[in-house]
Amino acid sequence: MSSDPWGRVDETGTVYVRTADGEQVVGSWAAGSPEEALAYFERKYEGLVVEIGLLEKRVQTTDLSAKDAQAAIDHLREQVDAHHAVGDLAVLRERLDKLVQAVDARREERKQQRAKQSDEARKAKEDLVTEAEQLAQSDQWRAAGERLRSLVDTWKGLPRLDRKSDDELWHRFSHARSAFSKRRKAHFAQLDAQREEARRTKERLVAEAEALSASTDWGPTAARYRELMAEWKAAGRAQREHEDDLWNRFRGAQDVFFAARSSVFAERDAEQSENLKLKEELAEEAEKILPVTDLKAARAAFRSVNERWEAIGHVPRDARPKVEGRMHAVERAIQEAEEAEWRRTNPEARARAEGLTGQLQAAVDKLRAQIDQARGQGNSSKADKLERELEGRQALLDQALKGLQEFGG
Repeated sequence: MSSDPWGRVDETGTVYVRTADGEQVVGSWAAGSPEEALAYFERKYEGLVVEIGLLEKRVQTTDLSAKDAQAAIDHLREQVDAHHAVGDLAVLRERLDKLVQAVDARREERKQQRAKQSDEARKAKEDLVTEAEQLAQSDQWRAAGERLRSLVDTWKGLPRLDRKSDDELWHRFSHARSAFSKRRKAHFAQLDAQREEARRTKERLVAEAEALSASTDWGPTAARYRELMAEWKAAGRAQREHEDDLWNRFRGAQDVFFAARSSVFAERDAEQSENLKLKEELAEEAEKILPVTDLKAARAAFRSVNERWEAIGHVPRDARPKVEGRMHAVERAIQEAEEAEWRRTNPEARARAEGLTGQLQAAVDKLRAQIDQARGQGNSSKADKLERELEGRQALLDQALKGLQEFGG
C-alpha cells in the first residue's frame, strides 16, 4: 500500500483522495505500482490547477463574457467534484468560488456600464428629436434639410434602447422629418402655383396689348399701356420657359403702337432725344449694379433706376432697342440670380444632379478599371477604344459636376 498527504492506494489497487468529508474513491489502478497510481492522479490534480489558473487569468485580463466564464467554472467544478484527482480539492473549490464572485462582479459592472451607455444613448436621441422638431418649423429649406439628413446619420450610429423607448423616440424623430418635408413640398408647390397664375395673367395682358397695338387713340391707349405694364410687374414671374416669350410679345405690341404714335408726333423728336440721353445715363447706372453680389441690394437699386426710367417717357424708335436692351440685360441678370437662388433651395433638382453625377462617376471608374485590365492583358486596341469612350464619359462627368456646383455641392 502507498500513500501521500492527500491520497493513498490500498492492497486492491483502489486509489483514495482525502477530503474534509473523509476519503473518496478516485479510481482503480492495476497497470503498475501504487506509487505510479498516485503519481498519475496527482498529475490529474496538477492539470486542474493549471486549468483553473488559466481561467483566472482570462477572467482578469480578457473580455471573456460572464456566460462563457460561468460555463467554464461549472465544467471545472464537475471535474473537481468527481474526485478523479489526488490533491487539495478544497483549495480548488475555494478558487472556483472566488472566480464565481469575480464573474458576478464583472457581470454587475457590465450591467451598470450598459445602463450608463443606455442613458447616454437615450439623452443623445432625445437631443436629436428636440433639434429635429425645431428644424421642422424652419423656412431655411436647404440648410434645415441638410441638417436633418445629418441627424439621421447620427441616429444610425447610436446604440438601440429598449424597444418601447426607441420606437417612441423614432416616431417623434420621423414625424418631425415628415412635417418638414411636407412644409417644404407645400412651399415649392405654392411657388409653382404662383408662377402658373402669373403665366395666365400675362397671357391675358399680352392679348390686350396686341389688340391695342393698332389703335390711333394715342392718349388713352398710351395710358392703358402704362396700366398694363404696372399689372405686368405686379403679376410676378411666370415659368422660365414662358416668361421671355410672353415679354417679347407684350413689348412687341407696345412697340407697334408707340412706333405709329412716334411717326405722327414727329415734333416730339427733340424731347425723345433728350429722353434717350437720360435713359442712357440710367442704363449706365443700372449696369454698375452688375455683377450681382447682394441680391436684395441689387433688386432695390434696379427698382430705383427703373422707376426713374419709367418716368422719363419714350425715346427715338431706332435707339430704343439698344438702350432698352441694356436695361433688360441688367434685369435679366438679376432674374437669373434669383433663379439660381431658387435652384439652390430646390432639393428635388439637387437630388437629380447628385444622382446623375454618381452614375457618371461610376461609369468613369468602371472604364478606367477595364482600360487597366486591357493594358495588363496586352490588348492595346481594346484599351485605345475604351480610352476614347472614357474621354466622352469624363466630359459628361465634368459638365455634371459643374452643374452640381450651382447647388453649392
